[in-house]
Amino acid sequence: MKDYTVSGCIVTYNNKDKIAQTIESVLTMTQGVPFTLYVVDNASTDGTAQYIKSAFPSVVVIESETNSGFGAGHNKVIPFLQSKYHVVINPDILLKDDVITELCDYADAHADVGLLSPQIRFEDGRVQQLGKRNPTVRYLGTHWFHKGDEPNKTMTEYCMLDMPQDQPFEITNATGCFMFFRTEAFLSLGGFDERFFMYLEDCDIARRAAKEYKVLHYPMASVYHLWERGSKKSKKLLLIHIKSILLYFLKWGIRF
Repeated sequence: MKDYTVSGCIVTYNNKDKIAQTIESVLTMTQGVPFTLYVVDNASTDGTAQYIKSAFPSVVVIESETNSGFGAGHNKVIPFLQSKYHVVINPDILLKDDVITELCDYADAHADVGLLSPQIRFEDGRVQQLGKRNPTVRYLGTHWFHKGDEPNKTMTEYCMLDMPQDQPFEITNATGCFMFFRTEAFLSLGGFDERFFMYLEDCDIARRAAKEYKVLHYPMASVYHLWERGSKKSKKLLLIHIKSILLYFLKWGIRF
């Protein structure tokens, strides 16, 4: 057991029927480090907060009065953080082994690392093709319209699929479904940019982190993402996604 603490945070909104499997997997599998899990409930109306308090008494539940979005929700834990490492976790993530302790071991041995991103897989084990280079119009367009598991040339470039998958490598873009931060890095960055309600706040914070620390993809460890791709099914989420893309390019400059 490590002599330091690790924290994790899940932001949830009306996920009462799904979040139990995520919380249970995180708490059950994380055994090698003293671990505190926070759940920020973004004003759910389905009783999510009350359910978590009853079913998982060790979890620290923070109830927000409004749905302030993904990044702002995760930032609500900042005043409480005294850990060495902090993990951002989606409410649709499953752990099948003690990946958090494995990432701690690697970060302990590499003090210049500020952010680690493990391999993200579908529940059936297939690797999710997620961007690892800074977004461009071409990358995002290809990623959005690409179908099937076979990557084309642009997807291979954007997702850095040509890199060896048996060792860590540097990236500038990491998915927000599971981000392992050195806590001092997360705090020095001021957490997420709260102007992004949802989508691309992960691209933004990873890009900012890469200016100050090493940001690495760590493909030897995997987490499992029950990916629903909500903005392809909901017009409301699609509009939020488009707004975030515009905000990202206004902040960082548009690149094709």
